[in-house]
Amino acid sequence: MTRIDDLPLHRTFRVGGLTVHAIEAGLQRLDGGAMFGVVPKPLWEKRIPADDRNRIPLAMRCLLVEAPNALVLIDTGAGNKESEKFMSIYGIENAGSPTRLEDGIRSAGHSPDAVDIVLSTHLHFDHAGGNTVRDAGGDVVPAFANATHVVQRGEFDFAHSGNERVRASYLGPNFDPIPQDRWRLLDGPAEVTECIRVELTPGHTPNHQSVWIEDAGDTAVFLADVCPTAAHLPLPWIMGYDLEPLVTLESKRTLWERARREGWRLVFEHDAHVPWGRLDPDEARPTLVETD
Repeated sequence: MTRIDDLPLHRTFRVGGLTVHAIEAGLQRLDGGAMFGVVPKPLWEKRIPADDRNRIPLAMRCLLVEAPNALVLIDTGAGNKESEKFMSIYGIENAGSPTRLEDGIRSAGHSPDAVDIVLSTHLHFDHAGGNTVRDAGGDVVPAFANATHVVQRGEFDFAHSGNERVRASYLGPNFDPIPQDRWRLLDGPAEVTECIRVELTPGHTPNHQSVWIEDAGDTAVFLADVCPTAAHLPLPWIMGYDLEPLVTLESKRTLWERARREGWRLVFEHDAHVPWGRLDPDEARPTLVETD
């Protein structure tokens, strides 16, 4: 069974001339059936075995990108604000100073205060929980003191909708303590800073976005929850958590066609064993060729 100690604090790869650090911000364990939706357990358990509570281990992998004009952090894990009961239910392990995310940033040679942009793919608690932190006095404050926070406007509004189907995933303390003037809300595809841009990849949420890191003809795409693990590469292998699974399927179809053609490195946020890889251009089914 995967343990938190099995994961390095960070590992580094290059995109063209850019340095990118994959920060292992912790582990969580979620119900395997929920993670694979309509896929039968005898099939998905061959890919990721479950524990005695039917939970599978999932990474909370974030990216720290040394872009030409900014230090950019993509997603922030689960943070440190939740109760012991919450952490137990979701099997979260991310202890550190104050969490494993910050430890990983420091291990990559940077201070959390040096982060210029925090880019959220969406605002679920395991992706945006580390946007804020509970300080020594018990107050919830922005975790990255000098950062601008970037997300889709539609996602920001949806997170505040109070909809009964989704409100357990959107926790106000993860984003409401951030001052209004520290937000940059996007309306569709956009360049975030030089060499980093986003496109909408909806289905998991209506305004979910993935992140493109591009330099010198090389491309890495941080998929987030459009394809959380390498086991979710087949088009119909879609999470039960997705609000619009048929939309997710079409988002994946378009991504895989482009990824094969253009040779992208695909980065998986939640795969505890496979951090990234490229698709075999000669295989019709999405088949991963693992890379260093």
